Amino acid sequence: MSVSNPTLITFVIYIAAMVLIGLMAYRSTNNLSDYILGGRSLGSVVTALSAGASDMSGWLLMGLPGAIYMSGLSESWIAIGLIVGAYLNWLFVAGRLRVQTEHNGDALTLPDYFSSRFEDNSGLLRIISAVVILVFFTIYCASGIVAGARLFESTFGMSYETALWAGAAATIAYTFIGGFLAVSWTDTVQATLMIFALILTPIIVLIATGGVDTTFAAIELKDASNFDMLKGTTFIGIISLMGWGLGYFGQPHILARFMAADSVKSIAKARRISMTWMILCLVGTCAVGFFGIAYFSAHPDVAGPVAENPERVFIELAKLLFNPWIAGVLLSAILAAVMSTLSCQLLVCSSALTEDFYKAFLRKGASQMELVWVGRAMVLLVAVVAILIASNPENRVLGLVSYAWAGFGAAFGPVVLISVLWKGMTRNGALAGILVGAITVVVWKHFSIWGLYEIIPGFILGALAIYFVSKAGSPSAAMVSRFEAADKAFKVGH
Repeated sequence: MSVSNPTLITFVIYIAAMVLIGLMAYRSTNNLSDYILGGRSLGSVVTALSAGASDMSGWLLMGLPGAIYMSGLSESWIAIGLIVGAYLNWLFVAGRLRVQTEHNGDALTLPDYFSSRFEDNSGLLRIISAVVILVFFTIYCASGIVAGARLFESTFGMSYETALWAGAAATIAYTFIGGFLAVSWTDTVQATLMIFALILTPIIVLIATGGVDTTFAAIELKDASNFDMLKGTTFIGIISLMGWGLGYFGQPHILARFMAADSVKSIAKARRISMTWMILCLVGTCAVGFFGIAYFSAHPDVAGPVAENPERVFIELAKLLFNPWIAGVLLSAILAAVMSTLSCQLLVCSSALTEDFYKAFLRKGASQMELVWVGRAMVLLVAVVAILIASNPENRVLGLVSYAWAGFGAAFGPVVLISVLWKGMTRNGALAGILVGAITVVVWKHFSIWGLYEIIPGFILGALAIYFVSKAGSPSAAMVSRFEAADKAFKVGH
């Protein structure tokens, strides 16, 4: 295994630190609420940074810089869409979901919340939403494992099979041991590492290429259209990229952070911290790809790996421009991005299996510690399935991330958004919204209509289904009074 020692040592120290945090969190985990939601005890900084880190996976340091390196600024529309979507999610959903889940049976998971909010005694809402979570998240987890394996493979020259297990093992370890608190505390460390890497790297690349003027001149010389935001785009293309922002309203691993905040008062401060972090990270990641064009056109002798795979642009710049110890820290940031998202997804799948199947249907009287251990077993089960999906290196799993994001955004987004804003929504409306949203995504993706990203029609049709089906019935008096009590608590706390 060809490996530069400083990089390997940095990785080992970093992974050991994450597992240590897992062990510390283990001591604070006494019941299922602690394991799944950290006992609703997250302050604004941890809420903000863990929401950001769980959202931004390996694509932040690999996929997006690679796309900008290849095509220029026209690829940055997705970043603009994500910033708008994330801000609206914090503004309209975060605080309201925090109080609504508390007022509706102190719900720990999204299926649990839907079930209590709409008084669904049949269990149908819970089962359908838990199945949607398991199907889409197992695909999502597999994509994270592939990204981790690619990092270990390229950094340490491991075989893909070895890299697969090495990349997944550390994340599984601290999620298994410490649950939600471990995931949230490690996310905070990982978010700090990511922003450090994404602010420092573009500055050093700028210095190495001779400053702003020289860098921009070199990029223009290579291809002036790199500066054109509209290069090669169409109206449908821009709308599709911006449409990624709609996905935020339905992502269970991000919504779980809002549910776990210590109070609604923490949300406004958390929103400011999270949005600042996100904007700096996205600007940094676009700058890495963009300035990389100038660096590699000035140094064609070292451009081979990037020409072969543009997604390596951040990895190669870190190796070429930094002392091996600093490079190790910067490369750990990619691992941080992968691990932070993967750990949240494993935990959401585990909580769906534990809370929404095992406790709801198999063992209603299970003790808290039994449920925590079932939760841990489910983390292992989902991880093994995800590793099996990822074990074929030819799998186009990373392409399925956009599919999973659209699936959640369209199936859950309208239901979550409307359920916290409108007291007239009914159980049948929620069921119709989930089914219409999910089915639209599958059908639209299959027929690839107009080249439009499937989340947009899925979200719109899901929202319309909720409205019209809810209008055909009416919520019970108890549902309305719980909604009004939660809404009042939100306004007082806000």
